[in-house]
Order: sequence, then C-alpha cells, then structure tokens
Amino acid sequence: MTTRFDPVLHRTTLANGLRVLLVPDPATPVVGVAVHVDVGFRSEPQGRTGFAHLFEHLMFQGSESLEKLAHFRHVQGSGGVFNGSTHQDYTDYFEVLPAAALERALFLEADRLRAPTLSVENLRNQVDVVKEEIRLNVLNRPYGGFPWILLPPVLYDTFPNAHNGYGDFSELEQASLDDAAGFFDTYYAPGNAQVTVAGFIDVDETVALVEKHFGDIPARPTPTRPSFAEPPPGAERRQAVPDAHAPLPALALGYRLPDPAADLDGYLAHVLLASVLGDGEAARLQRRLVHADGLVTDISAGAGLMGSLDARDPDTFTITAVHPAAVDPDRVLGAVDEELDKLAATGPTPEELAGQVARWSASAHQENDRVMYRMLGLGARELLYGRAEITDELPGRLAAVTPEQVRAAAGTLRGSGRGVLLVEPAATSEDDA
Repeated sequence: MTTRFDPVLHRTTLANGLRVLLVPDPATPVVGVAVHVDVGFRSEPQGRTGFAHLFEHLMFQGSESLEKLAHFRHVQGSGGVFNGSTHQDYTDYFEVLPAAALERALFLEADRLRAPTLSVENLRNQVDVVKEEIRLNVLNRPYGGFPWILLPPVLYDTFPNAHNGYGDFSELEQASLDDAAGFFDTYYAPGNAQVTVAGFIDVDETVALVEKHFGDIPARPTPTRPSFAEPPPGAERRQAVPDAHAPLPALALGYRLPDPAADLDGYLAHVLLASVLGDGEAARLQRRLVHADGLVTDISAGAGLMGSLDARDPDTFTITAVHPAAVDPDRVLGAVDEELDKLAATGPTPEELAGQVARWSASAHQENDRVMYRMLGLGARELLYGRAEITDELPGRLAAVTPEQVRAAAGTLRGSGRGVLLVEPAATSEDDA
C-alpha cells in the first residue's frame, strides 16, 4: 500500500489497486463515503444502450452478506441518506451518515463492490424499473431528454458520444445475466474504482478501516480506458424532433468544449462565457432575447452536458431556449449569434465578468458547505482528472480568467461547427398516447 499526504487531502492506494481519497473536516458531525467507478454510459457496449445505468440499479439489489433492501435499512436506520448516479464517464454510489456510523458505511460499500447479488430475478425487475423511469422522466414528460439525450446525436458521430445513455427499451430487454456478470468483472475491478471518505474522520483510523473492509477484494485486471475523441463538426448540423407533450417549441445549440485535462484555463473561460450569456437577469441572452426582444420565454447556457467539470473530453457547451410558436427559430439563432459576435469582438467588461465570477464562486462555496456535494465533487475530479484539488482551486482560477480569454472563447464558438436541435410540439392520437 502506498500513501501520499497533502495538508487537506490524503491519498492511499490499496494493494488490490483501489484508490482512496480522505477529506477530514472536523467542523462537521457527519461522514460521507462515495465509490466512484470509472465507467459511464460512454463505455457501455454497442447493442446494450443504457446498460451502465441499469447496472447502477443492480448494485442496490443486495450483496454478498446482505439481502435485498438490507443496505437501505442499515443506512436509514443510522439516520443517513444514500443514492447513486450514472454519468458520461463514471458511476457513483454514496451515503452520508452520523460520524459514529463510519465503519458501517465502509462495510456496506465494500460488500457490494466485492460481490453484488446478480440474479435473473433482479435483472428482470430492474429492467422494468428503468423502463418506468424512462417513461416518467423522458417519454411522458414535456421536453423529456432535452437536451442531454437529444442533442448529442446531432453534434457527435460515434456511438459512445452520440447514443442515448438512459437506454433503449428493446436493448434493455435483451440484457442477460452474462452481460451483467461480464460488465461487473470488467469495470468494477477495484483498480477501476476510487473510494472517497469525507467529514469527521481521523485519517489513520480511516485508512485502517478502509483496508479492513476493502483490502480483501480480489484484484482483477483493470480495463484500458479508451479515448472517445472525435473530430469536431466542420459546419452546422440541424435536426428537428417532435414532442407530443411540449407546450412550446424549444431549441438547443451544442458546441465542443476544450479538454479540461489539457486546457483547464480554456475550459474555465467557457464556463464564464456561459455565465455571461445566461446566468441571472443581467446576463446578455436574458437581457436581449427575453426582456428586450421577447423572442424566448426562457434561455440558459452551460459548459458541460451534465454539469461543469463532470466529464473527460469531449464535452458539450450548450445554449437552450423555449420560444413562442409564432417566433421562427432562426430569429432566435440569429440573436444568439449576434450576442456571441459582440462578445467575440470586444469581450465582456471587467465589471460584468467580475460579477459572474462572484456569482459562480458563491454558488461553489455554498455547494461545498455540504459534505455530500463536496465529497462527490472531489471524488469525481480525482477520478476524471487525477486532481481533486481543482475543486478548491476553482474560485481562484475563475477569478484569474480575463475578459480577453472569454472573448477568445466566444470567438471559438462562432468559428466552429455546432449542433442545432429543434423540439417541435406535435399532436398525438389517442392510440399513440
């Protein structure tokens, strides 16, 4: 076991390859434990769309030492909360409990990482659960899947980047127990995972407890992580999709972001560009398209398909809007382009940029006040980029971004190809409902 210490963050790697990040915080009475696994929906096999998300569900169906629902009872009986989520490049499992329940949390997470209960009954049951989740959140909801499911196939070409990570019904139904066992053996090897423990902890005692509970998980080969890079589009691509539940038309623009691992400052310039465009009533797109021209009822911009600094390269800069049916979408696109052109020509004012840095930093500080969000942010950035410290450096690095860097980011968007998704309200017959 090798250990490297930092004034705030403490790292260790177990003999089986499991990486561990410890984040002591004596000011809080709780502890959080998260397991980040280096597999997201971009890594799921072609023909098994939605499998990474399905497997996340299977990890809650019992384990080597615990029957189904026992994990839930132990966490809730300790006064804790728990959950999991699937992202582009990782899947996480986490719980937050009173500090005295630390060992219980470590045992629970280690037990299912060692040997979840994979059975035909659990598989078929969770396929049905996921299908119902898709019906609720996508198929029967206005703007379901907008834009994170619908925009990528417009902007990207390859299966990993373009497919629907939530899942296709027919492919989910074809998933077999062999598929599940193979997925677990390949991606849930301890060397492909990371444990983050945050809160009221003693570092030495916690290292010993992590070794006690996770150290005997047998080592397995760690998969080689592929690159999902693909050339950016050379021109605009456009696609329209019908939505029977949407009351108004909507559109989404997708652009490629810089690689945060190779060009973090360029990436952060795009983060602040998104804020200048869409964050708050004083943001440029809000002032122009909502208040001045009345072209849209709602508009927003963001760096990252599922959040900023939440994926490896490639990731997506998005602008989304809902507009009245009487407004031609090309008028909305034209106004967005004009605002981007203005920023590409002169950049934001120093005062404008400082205001958005302050908004972003205040939000980040507020989020990091909660053990759960701080733990998840640190764990994800450690897994994705090898530097959890990015989380704590963000306020300073954002404050150092200059108007010229934001100007250059706007110019990059205007000089690149993009995806344009148009959501069109569509009537549905009673038979189709």
